[in-house]
Amino acid sequence: MEIDAAIEYVEGHIDYSTWAARSGRTGNVDLSLDRMRRFVELLGNPQATLPVIHVTGTNGKGSTSRIITRLLMAEGMRVGTYSSPHLAKYNERFRIDDVDIDDGSLAVLFTAMEAAEHVLGDRLMPFEVLTGAAYTWFAEQQVDVAVVEVGVLGRFDATNVADGRVAVVTNIGFDHTNGEGDWRMRVAAEKAGIVKPGAHVILGAIEPRLEHVFRDQLPSQVWRLGEDIVIESDAASDSGRVLSVTTPMQRLNDLALPLHGAHQSSNCALAVAAASAFRRRALPPENVASALAQVQMPARLETVIERPLVIVDSAHNPDAATALAKALHDDIACSGRKTLIIGLLSGRNPQRMLDALEATTFDEIIACTPPTLRARAASELAAVAIALGCSASAIDDIGDALHAALATASADDLIVVTGSIYLAADARAWLTRRSNG
Repeated sequence: MEIDAAIEYVEGHIDYSTWAARSGRTGNVDLSLDRMRRFVELLGNPQATLPVIHVTGTNGKGSTSRIITRLLMAEGMRVGTYSSPHLAKYNERFRIDDVDIDDGSLAVLFTAMEAAEHVLGDRLMPFEVLTGAAYTWFAEQQVDVAVVEVGVLGRFDATNVADGRVAVVTNIGFDHTNGEGDWRMRVAAEKAGIVKPGAHVILGAIEPRLEHVFRDQLPSQVWRLGEDIVIESDAASDSGRVLSVTTPMQRLNDLALPLHGAHQSSNCALAVAAASAFRRRALPPENVASALAQVQMPARLETVIERPLVIVDSAHNPDAATALAKALHDDIACSGRKTLIIGLLSGRNPQRMLDALEATTFDEIIACTPPTLRARAASELAAVAIALGCSASAIDDIGDALHAALATASADDLIVVTGSIYLAADARAWLTRRSNG
């Protein structure tokens, strides 16, 4: 297959109703890894040949994984990184040494997945196809380590056919849950499913009462943020954060991280601990410094235009929205007007998201409709914002919304685009085209 046909093959598996059920929001679906295990067996069990660092958590997986990747690259290792979702192209999900897979190689991979699925005789979910492709490619390319992000929760996630040597849990927040009962405990238990006996666990910001579900998996060691991993100092800088971190292996002072937001300092501390746990030793400070200098995270408090300041962030759940609001307050100076351009999916609670974003602190809100069948109508979102006392309007198309905001903005103004990964992706593409003339 050529790349277009290969992408069409993958996208032909999309079933939003099944996805929502697997995410814990609506309906019911039988959860099992049996089909995925049969699938990777047909592929030759490529995941069994890979040393894996497995990363889960409600937010921060992408940043933590990208930092781990750079830290291990600085150690001279060949690093495969599997992440989701992508912003513009499926290629972004498959990276070796922080470089996307090329179209030709991706088409070959997807062709192989189609052949294996035919032999399997069972229809796969898109993420199962993609995960099989990732493990196959990393094994073929003989990476030294695979940094693998969980798609949903953990226990029954397609990536969990691999046994992670190190398991990272960034946090436990409100996502992929119906919110009933002790949902935090249930989410924690599902995320704990990636921890294999003897693995080294790196735990981020979780309630102490949840810790036992991870220890019950019989890991070799558990390092917790705030206890074994300590952020000794943390401050905003013009380019991101400057922090000092202590792990059971070492202390690292005045690390320059080119990402904004205190939440990124936490991600960085977890990444340092995870890389050190994988290497089973301290990391040379000069390697850490050079690695962090290379970290880039598209659509994570990303400055796309400087004057007026246009920031794109893919905060798509309440915890991520809260982190974005805090980062805007602590890290981003604005002397002019502030405009929030936001679009949400139908599964999100509009008022909860707007409250988390501190929407009433913006001078203007423009609601958009993200480019997906799962989108909430811009008019519905704008109505909620108006009910909260905000000055809000609805413009369905993100390009039209950005054009309207930029047309009246002064150089000192701030425009923030957020709420949906789909919206963030389209905003970045539109702004890039505009910048390139």
